[in-house]
Amino acid sequence: VQLVESGGGLVQAGGSLRLSCAALGSGRINGMGWYRQAPGKQRELVAGVVSGGSTNYADSVKGRFTISRDIAKNTVDLQMSSLKPEDTAVYYCKADIDISTIETVGKTLEVWGQGTLVTVSS
Repeated sequence: VQLVESGGGLVQAGGSLRLSCAALGSGRINGMGWYRQAPGKQRELVAGVVSGGSTNYADSVKGRFTISRDIAKNTVDLQMSSLKPEDTAVYYCKADIDISTIETVGKTLEVWGQGTLVTVSS
């Protein structure tokens, strides 16, 4: 599975951006999500969604960002609104691929996209 991201760019504070991620290739995807890494900081989870539809958001983006997944198309989008300068980071898409076997039930493989830069100006 390969992840292809799009939608990053420059936006003013208070604006909106939509990130998209498409999973290419075959594989059973358990969950997909978005992470970000700002300069000098560790990569952090922004939002994730699992097969059953449950979502998880970082406290810093709750109420501003919305993650959505199209299982049939193997895509996950992140709608970002009310953007702040502190949202500036490289955003990465991640997918958890089910590689279970009889001996390793529940084992997953993490696949990452190449990253897309989001810059929010004040």
